[in-house]
Amino acid sequence: MFANATPQRIPLLCWMLAAGCLLATSLAQATEPSDAQRAAFKQAYAAAQQGGDGWRSLADGLHDYPLYAYLTAAALEHDIQQTDRASVEAYLKQYPDWIPATDLRRDFLLELARRQDWSNFLAMYQPGLGDALSCDALQARLARGETLNFDKDLSALWDKPSLPTACDPVFDAAHDQGLLTSNRLWTRIDIAADAGQGGTISKLAGWLAADDSTAAQQLALALRDPSAAVVAATNWPDTQRSRQAVTLALTRLARRQSDTADTAWQNLQSRFNFSVLQRGQILHALALFHATDFDANALARLIALPPAAQTDASREWRVRVALAEQDWPAVLAAIDALTETQKQDGEWRYFRARALAALGRNAEAQQQLSTLATEPTFFGFLAADRLQQPYAICPLQLADDPQREEALLNQPGLLRAFELYAVNLPKLARREWTQALQGADPDTLRLAADLANKRGWYDRAVFTLASGDALRLYQLRFPLASQDGVVPQAAQSGIEAAWAYGILRAESAWMSDARSGADARGLMQLLPGTAELVAKRNGLNWGGGDTLYDPTVNITLGTRYLAQMAERYNGAPWLASAAYNAGPGRVDQWLAARGTLTPDLFVATIPFKETREYVARVMAFSVIYDWRLNGKAVPLTTRLSAIGQPYGLPNAMSVHKSVSCPVIVPVTPPGSPSTARSASP
Repeated sequence: MFANATPQRIPLLCWMLAAGCLLATSLAQATEPSDAQRAAFKQAYAAAQQGGDGWRSLADGLHDYPLYAYLTAAALEHDIQQTDRASVEAYLKQYPDWIPATDLRRDFLLELARRQDWSNFLAMYQPGLGDALSCDALQARLARGETLNFDKDLSALWDKPSLPTACDPVFDAAHDQGLLTSNRLWTRIDIAADAGQGGTISKLAGWLAADDSTAAQQLALALRDPSAAVVAATNWPDTQRSRQAVTLALTRLARRQSDTADTAWQNLQSRFNFSVLQRGQILHALALFHATDFDANALARLIALPPAAQTDASREWRVRVALAEQDWPAVLAAIDALTETQKQDGEWRYFRARALAALGRNAEAQQQLSTLATEPTFFGFLAADRLQQPYAICPLQLADDPQREEALLNQPGLLRAFELYAVNLPKLARREWTQALQGADPDTLRLAADLANKRGWYDRAVFTLASGDALRLYQLRFPLASQDGVVPQAAQSGIEAAWAYGILRAESAWMSDARSGADARGLMQLLPGTAELVAKRNGLNWGGGDTLYDPTVNITLGTRYLAQMAERYNGAPWLASAAYNAGPGRVDQWLAARGTLTPDLFVATIPFKETREYVARVMAFSVIYDWRLNGKAVPLTTRLSAIGQPYGLPNAMSVHKSVSCPVIVPVTPPGSPSTARSASP
């Protein structure tokens, strides 16, 4: 599969046969649809989404087009409230394994449930279409006079902390049948409490006896308003359930207001007979969130935690607080207290070397850094800079294999995926991709990612090539995509193209239609409001939020916003990256508190896990993209300019580091996609 590896053909053939694509001795070349067909499909699809049969005249000549079935499905979906069972079943029969067929069945079942047409519902129902339809199926059975069996019908649903409203009538019926015993109610309340689902607890509390109902509402209050709960707790009885609620309230309050939680703990710890486990949970939360605030006694609190109350998070924060204090003996002691698994993390290996060097144990520090410098990661690059060594980047190239490509392109599902992407339906394209390649062997996945990359569908390689030697396919995993204008737009904005690429890669993994829960959109994940202000500030046209899905528009505005962030921090790309992720207000707070630290220590002490990892990821990506663009890279430590000092853009006179390929050490290089947006430590 690789240029320096022997191709393995059998896994691909076996997978293709399993997918139902029988290969002849001489494979017919897959015919690429024409631009005219694609244009006709787009027009017909837009019409089909409006319902009716008007799309059909626009689809003349498309009956053999790979996506024709999407047209019929779109029209049926639009008219779902008027659609009859016969029309839906005819479609399901014609396209039984297609994704639109699954969607149509699900949506028609939801419509039948809305109509309370339970007879047709049961005739068409299939399990596995979601909790709402599972509950609708139980409603259908109840409507025809059946009774419920808890173990058979409800137990799987009962274990879920939150369920759709379609399940409410089913649970009402179960309650009326006497199936929801006190033990079963408390089992689900405990599951909901662990998941932070106070609403579920409030619903269930009404089915409990008076005293138990009060206890359940205490848990709901602890989740909904922990401040009010710790105040009310001064009047609660010392019962098992009250102690559970107080523990929950204190641990949640510690996250938000650690000082207030401290005061409440002093008032309540002698009032309730907490278990050893509960005391440990409370002390852990208080120590952890005092640590994220870098309070004066945070390190002592973490050290004093009972062994049973320590977690990976508390152990790591012990290191971070010691780093913030630049207490190098404490740093070494904290790293020694990590689990063996934690100690293997590149971050802690790097800071162990930093501590050893600070304490004059240079030989040990050099040995630690030498191993780390063979890894293409943020901390590996930092180690290489400290040793003044080249960066360890070992690229692999896929070998050309036209026969295998042809075989893969004859797989109908993958053909549909490529075609959906070509007509700008990327969400549907990703679904077809996932279904088509389910169970495929690694060689097939790599080849598919390469085919996608050649079609400009760059995010497939990022998400698909996420383990093993595939991580070394840098050309695929870090595309340059010159047509989207990153290099010229970065130049016009006065920032480095390598950094702009790094931000883009970290933000969206090249998904041009990416949209976050906060409504950040497109390749560089801009909020429409922010983008509008950037456009106005730079005298650029603004066409509304949806234009951010256009890569050219997104990059034009994104690079200008990056330049704006960089200007705020003396040009420092690493601080601007932190501000891009967490907001400049938070970065300013961190600088006010710990602005005297060196950049590597400052990054390690960023309170938000997401932002810490984001900055490290972006800066490592910048090194890789610099190498991709120029064959060498500006040292990472150059980009990590000291706080308060101006950062100058690299030029022809700047120092650039070479890249070499040492003996490969199994690691996890940067670049595995992450959508996490958590701000917890």
